Amino acid sequence: MHLETTQQLEEVHSFVNRSFPSCLVLEGTAEPEEALALCAELKKDPYTAVVPIVILALADQSNMISDWLAAGADEVVSESQDQREQDLRLAMVIRRAQRDVAVHPTTRLPGTVQIERNIGERLLDGEEFAVCYADLGNFKEFNDRYGYNHGDHVILLLSRILLDVVRGLASGGFVGHIGGDDFIFIVSMKYLEACCDEIIYLFDELILYQYTEEDRRAGYFLGKDRRGSIRRVPLMALSIGVVTNQIQTFTHTAQVSELAAEMKTYTKSLPGSVYAVDRRRPFKEEVEQP
Repeated sequence: MHLETTQQLEEVHSFVNRSFPSCLVLEGTAEPEEALALCAELKKDPYTAVVPIVILALADQSNMISDWLAAGADEVVSESQDQREQDLRLAMVIRRAQRDVAVHPTTRLPGTVQIERNIGERLLDGEEFAVCYADLGNFKEFNDRYGYNHGDHVILLLSRILLDVVRGLASGGFVGHIGGDDFIFIVSMKYLEACCDEIIYLFDELILYQYTEEDRRAGYFLGKDRRGSIRRVPLMALSIGVVTNQIQTFTHTAQVSELAAEMKTYTKSLPGSVYAVDRRRPFKEEVEQP
């Protein structure tokens, strides 16, 4: 296992975002409050929250253990423990993180468990928010032509676009990976339009360079459909189906997920990269009064 070290706490946050380590070990310092705040900050961010954090506490910091755990630390190892126990506890934390099915193994984004949890928390808070279901058109055909390695690169590219845009434009936003080429991002209503516009712009600009120059110039390639017939396959497009609670009233996360999937299917029927917001009012059956 490769080990990276730093003496500067301010470098840790950028390192975690850049490299996504298997585990982060914070040593006890003479000023532990800064490390305590960093731990809480990393655990508050849905992306970095899944990185296990182990605190290596100094021998005289036993009174800080409850504070570390309250800040979100996954384990506290003390200098007073022998080396074997420290090693075993660290290995246990890493194994536990590897078994965590809430994180997608390719993109390391939160999976369905945390997506549902985030939607549920927003429903309880009563805030107005948008759930955006993003999906790639013609991705299977791209995989068939270019291979799974190139397909995985496209998935990683899309995950970074979503994450960078939501982080940069939508304070408190969330990005999750359902699986394959299906993603969810959740933002407050005031950030919806700006995020969708920027995501589509960046995707359309960058996806071109995943193709050969010949395919890029043509705007398509010849491939087989699901029935084995040869057809022109357009370049990939990004479809985003959006559901909000501005008009609809949701009482359960399943209602949100069902409508978001429905809107995603609708947007995939439209040409090019596009997003569409569900503005339908809920149907209310009129009951005739006796």
